[in-house]
Amino acid sequence: MSRKWSRDRRCTGSGFSLVDLLATCAVIATVSAIAVPAITNSIEGQRLGMETRAVERELQIARLSAVQSNQPIRVRFNCPATGQYKRVELLGTVNTPAADDSDSRAGVRCAYPYPSTDRDPLTRPNNDGPKMTLNPKVTFSQVQTLEFWPNGTVHVASGSNPWPLIGSTPVTLTLTKGTSTKSITVNSLGKIQLQ
Repeated sequence: MSRKWSRDRRCTGSGFSLVDLLATCAVIATVSAIAVPAITNSIEGQRLGMETRAVERELQIARLSAVQSNQPIRVRFNCPATGQYKRVELLGTVNTPAADDSDSRAGVRCAYPYPSTDRDPLTRPNNDGPKMTLNPKVTFSQVQTLEFWPNGTVHVASGSNPWPLIGSTPVTLTLTKGTSTKSITVNSLGKIQLQ
């Protein structure tokens, strides 16, 4: 059966008008404009949190490694390059560190290969960790080289040897991404906390 159209009779099919489609698009665009920055900030906050937890884990590993190996372990930041950090076994003693463990040669010490090419357990270093690198959008804004001793205590660089124990105020390490920051505190007894 064919349809015939007349002037007084109109086709009343269902559907959306152009105005309905434009209004729907406007609502979607408005909601997207509000949601996208919030989602982006959430993702960026998660990225900063993941990097902060990675640094915190490396500090925990350094403390555990010092106790297990009965050797002082340092964690150096921005070493050998900005945004990198590495766990290194102290060469020499806490009273007389080897030349490569001085602050002026930290870049050389951080460049030691991992794992060590020397597999002899009687020679050191045996407890260095891999060179870790932060996400390029995350930076260290406040760091300090820490030295974990076999008795579980934590010491901080001072310019003299042996390094003194962290004082009554914990050392704060801060990571930054844009305007967001996350911190890690370390006290003299080796308690490491995310802030």
